[in-house]
Amino acid sequence: MERQRDHWLLDSRTGYFAYVDPKKGQFERVAFCPGYLRGLSFIGDFAVVGLSRPRGNCTFSGLALDDNLAKADSDARCGLMVTDLKGGDIVHWLRIEGVVEELYDVVTLPGAVRPMALGFKTDEIRHFLNVGELGNLVPN
Repeated sequence: MERQRDHWLLDSRTGYFAYVDPKKGQFERVAFCPGYLRGLSFIGDFAVVGLSRPRGNCTFSGLALDDNLAKADSDARCGLMVTDLKGGDIVHWLRIEGVVEELYDVVTLPGAVRPMALGFKTDEIRHFLNVGELGNLVPN
Protein backbone atom coordinates (compact mmCIF):
# COMPACT_ATOMS: atom_id res chain seq x y z
CA MET A 1 0.00 0.00 0.00
CA GLU A 2 1.48 3.36 -1.04
CA ARG A 3 1.28 5.96 1.72
CA GLN A 4 1.78 9.65 1.02
CA ARG A 5 3.94 11.65 3.38
CA ASP A 6 1.62 14.63 3.41
CA HIS A 7 -0.89 12.55 5.32
CA TRP A 8 1.35 11.44 8.23
CA LEU A 9 0.67 12.78 11.70
CA LEU A 10 1.46 12.49 15.38
CA ASP A 11 -1.44 11.99 17.76
CA SER A 12 0.17 13.37 20.90
CA ARG A 13 -2.88 12.79 23.05
CA THR A 14 -2.66 9.00 22.43
CA GLY A 15 1.05 8.44 21.67
CA TYR A 16 0.38 7.03 18.20
CA PHE A 17 2.30 7.80 15.03
CA ALA A 18 -0.26 7.45 12.26
CA TYR A 19 -1.47 8.48 8.83
CA VAL A 20 -4.79 9.39 7.31
CA ASP A 21 -5.91 7.17 4.46
CA PRO A 22 -7.44 9.74 2.07
CA LYS A 23 -9.46 7.12 0.17
CA LYS A 24 -11.07 5.69 3.30
CA GLY A 25 -10.96 8.94 5.28
CA GLN A 26 -9.67 6.94 8.24
CA PHE A 27 -6.98 7.45 10.84
CA GLU A 28 -4.59 4.49 10.59
CA ARG A 29 -2.23 3.80 13.49
CA VAL A 30 1.32 2.80 12.58
CA ALA A 31 3.21 2.60 15.89
CA PHE A 32 2.79 3.44 19.57
CA CYS A 33 5.55 5.69 20.87
CA PRO A 34 5.66 6.00 24.67
CA GLY A 35 5.61 9.75 25.18
CA TYR A 36 4.02 13.02 24.20
CA LEU A 37 4.83 13.18 20.48
CA ARG A 38 6.50 16.27 19.06
CA GLY A 39 8.55 16.53 15.93
CA LEU A 40 8.49 14.32 12.87
CA SER A 41 11.08 13.97 10.13
CA PHE A 42 11.46 11.51 7.27
CA ILE A 43 14.56 9.92 5.81
CA GLY A 44 14.18 7.25 3.16
CA ASP A 45 11.66 4.64 4.29
CA PHE A 46 11.90 5.74 7.92
CA ALA A 47 10.27 8.30 10.18
CA VAL A 48 12.02 9.84 13.17
CA VAL A 49 9.55 10.75 15.91
CA GLY A 50 10.35 12.98 18.88
CA LEU A 51 8.96 12.07 22.31
CA SER A 52 8.66 14.21 25.43
CA ARG A 53 7.93 13.41 29.03
CA PRO A 54 4.79 15.02 30.48
CA ARG A 55 5.23 18.35 32.21
CA GLY A 56 4.96 18.32 35.97
CA ASN A 57 2.24 21.00 35.92
CA CYS A 58 -0.51 18.60 34.75
CA THR A 59 -0.69 20.17 31.27
CA PHE A 60 -0.79 16.71 29.69
CA SER A 61 -2.74 14.85 32.37
CA GLY A 62 -5.96 13.04 31.61
CA LEU A 63 -5.04 12.16 28.02
CA ALA A 64 -5.58 8.76 26.42
CA LEU A 65 -1.76 8.59 26.43
CA ASP A 66 -1.93 7.75 30.15
CA ASP A 67 -4.09 4.68 29.49
CA ASN A 68 -1.98 3.61 26.50
CA LEU A 69 1.21 3.84 28.56
CA ALA A 70 -0.41 1.68 31.26
CA LYS A 71 -1.51 -0.89 28.64
CA ALA A 72 2.04 -1.00 27.26
CA ASP A 73 3.45 -1.26 30.81
CA SER A 74 5.66 1.73 30.00
CA ASP A 75 6.55 5.16 31.29
CA ALA A 76 6.60 8.28 29.15
CA ARG A 77 10.04 8.92 27.69
CA CYS A 78 12.01 11.74 26.20
CA GLY A 79 13.90 10.71 23.09
CA LEU A 80 13.68 9.65 19.47
CA MET A 81 12.11 6.61 17.85
CA VAL A 82 12.86 5.51 14.30
CA THR A 83 9.94 3.76 12.63
CA ASP A 84 10.06 1.65 9.48
CA LEU A 85 7.31 3.09 7.29
CA LYS A 86 6.84 -0.16 5.41
CA GLY A 87 5.96 -2.30 8.42
CA GLY A 88 5.49 0.08 11.32
CA ASP A 89 8.27 -1.50 13.39
CA ILE A 90 10.36 0.62 15.75
CA VAL A 91 13.85 -0.14 14.44
CA HIS A 92 15.94 2.23 16.59
CA TRP A 93 15.47 4.51 19.54
CA LEU A 94 17.44 7.02 21.57
CA ARG A 95 16.35 7.71 25.12
CA ILE A 96 17.29 11.11 26.54
CA GLU A 97 17.53 11.28 30.31
CA GLY A 98 18.58 13.92 32.78
CA VAL A 99 17.55 17.57 32.69
CA VAL A 100 16.16 17.38 29.14
CA GLU A 101 12.56 16.17 29.34
CA GLU A 102 11.00 17.77 26.27
CA LEU A 103 11.76 17.89 22.56
CA TYR A 104 10.05 20.41 20.33
CA ASP A 105 11.07 19.29 16.85
CA VAL A 106 13.08 16.68 14.93
CA VAL A 107 15.28 17.23 11.90
CA THR A 108 17.22 14.67 9.88
CA LEU A 109 20.52 15.67 8.28
CA PRO A 110 21.03 13.42 5.23
CA GLY A 111 24.70 12.95 4.39
CA ALA A 112 25.96 14.41 7.67
CA VAL A 113 28.84 12.30 8.93
CA ARG A 114 29.62 13.97 12.25
CA PRO A 115 27.11 16.74 13.00
CA MET A 116 27.67 18.84 16.07
CA ALA A 117 25.97 21.55 18.05
CA LEU A 118 27.71 24.41 19.74
CA GLY A 119 26.37 25.97 22.89
CA PHE A 120 26.79 29.48 24.18
CA LYS A 121 28.02 28.54 27.66
CA THR A 122 31.45 27.27 26.63
CA ASP A 123 34.35 28.79 24.68
CA GLU A 124 33.80 26.45 21.70
CA ILE A 125 31.52 28.99 20.05
CA ARG A 126 34.36 31.55 20.02
CA HIS A 127 36.57 29.27 17.92
CA PHE A 128 34.24 28.74 14.95
CA LEU A 129 33.15 30.98 12.10
CA ASN A 130 30.26 30.49 9.72
CA VAL A 131 31.75 31.04 6.23
CA GLY A 132 30.34 30.68 2.71
CA GLU A 133 26.96 30.07 1.15
CA LEU A 134 26.61 26.60 2.62
CA GLY A 135 27.47 27.81 6.11
CA ASN A 136 30.47 25.48 6.57
CA LEU A 137 31.97 25.54 10.03
CA VAL A 138 35.63 26.47 9.79
CA PRO A 139 38.01 26.65 12.77
CA ASN A 140 39.03 30.20 13.69
